[in-house]
Amino acid sequence: MGKMLGGDEEKDPDAAKKEEERQEALRQAEEERKAKYAKMEAEREAMRQGIRDKYGIKKKEEREAEAQAAMEANSEGSLTRPKKAIPPGCGDEVEEEDESILDTVIKYLP
Repeated sequence: MGKMLGGDEEKDPDAAKKEEERQEALRQAEEERKAKYAKMEAEREAMRQGIRDKYGIKKKEEREAEAQAAMEANSEGSLTRPKKAIPPGCGDEVEEEDESILDTVIKYLP
């Protein structure tokens, strides 16, 4: 009746030792899993690097570093921030002013 009420439970003398062994097995399994995935990621990165070398592609970090270096090089002698690049098609074209809206409408009417 004592066990049902949570009273006189018998302690297993090997319970602590078994729990410690279980924890050690879990730690070891976790380390093996991490090593396995690190090895797989290293193989993937080697394959990615081979593709980058073959097609002349740069890693994202390398492109960002080069862009940052270019921005710093451009702004070394300047006291103000660098100018933003004008997107293509924004004001760099000469518009034809001889054709008005009225001429366009007349062209499409019968």
